[in-house]
Amino acid sequence: MRTPFQRDRDRIVHCKAFRRLTHKTQVFVAPLGDHYRTRLTHTLEVTTISRTVARALALNEDLVEAIGLGHDLGHPPFGHIGEEALDECLKERFGREFHHYEHSLRVVDRLERDGAGLNLTEQVRDGIARHSSRAPLPQTLEGRIVRVIDRVAYINHDIDDAMRAGLLREEDLPDGPIAALGSTGSQRIDALVHDMVEHSAEAGDIVQGPVAGPAMAQLREFMFERVYLGEAVRAEHARIANVVRKLFEHYVAHPEMLPSVSAGVIIPGSVGGTGTDPGAPEDLAERVTDYVAGMTDRYCIREYTDLEVPRVFAR
Repeated sequence: MRTPFQRDRDRIVHCKAFRRLTHKTQVFVAPLGDHYRTRLTHTLEVTTISRTVARALALNEDLVEAIGLGHDLGHPPFGHIGEEALDECLKERFGREFHHYEHSLRVVDRLERDGAGLNLTEQVRDGIARHSSRAPLPQTLEGRIVRVIDRVAYINHDIDDAMRAGLLREEDLPDGPIAALGSTGSQRIDALVHDMVEHSAEAGDIVQGPVAGPAMAQLREFMFERVYLGEAVRAEHARIANVVRKLFEHYVAHPEMLPSVSAGVIIPGSVGGTGTDPGAPEDLAERVTDYVAGMTDRYCIREYTDLEVPRVFAR
């Protein structure tokens, strides 16, 4: 009853990594308010907007939906700050790098279903692995939609969250992009979607127009300066990086504390390694990375607390 892409979508929605997204940071770590975005709500916003674009361009909506739902499955705890910290740990210890878009592909290929993977189609796998602007361009138009809409979504919903947190006021936003796209998040998203549909239909590719594209880029630069790399958010950077680093180094030094292994793949279960040698250098980096990157924010904090805080004081 389902197409292959619908089957991919359902496998992603029912996997454990998808459920963990609800407790992974988008921008603000452990916010007190109930209405801040998480990695899961970001994923859903990207998916729904992307599907609108695909429908307007008469492209495959099921393919876009599957890519959108799976694109951030490999994100580590604490958002991009956690990604930076894990990348630094891997470079220093093993001479390797960590990119969440590459790890998202590893999650669906090797880590889910006790190491069997989700057996997704090549088009969905390509869209997941290449959704970031740091990766090569996706092979499908549907994958390229998600790549652009990922930015459309996070720029605008992060503005909303930053205003809710009191980090930005409406009058702080740059005049040029606001005049071009609109004063509210919904207006800007609507303008960017219409612009993409109109120019992509004419070009036969996924493109943005000469006004909307640069306006969005200006908003992104503004958000990096004022929010993503701003004083309030980055104030927690050292502490978050310390949490990730402590756990990474602990599991490198004590691989026997990692969950069970089968065919070199982390499997949730009892503590203690089986299968491959838990201390083997050729798989230790992957095992530790898989475990730490798979943690939610709260699980990561709990593991760090158990490791660093004397139990008598842990209340």
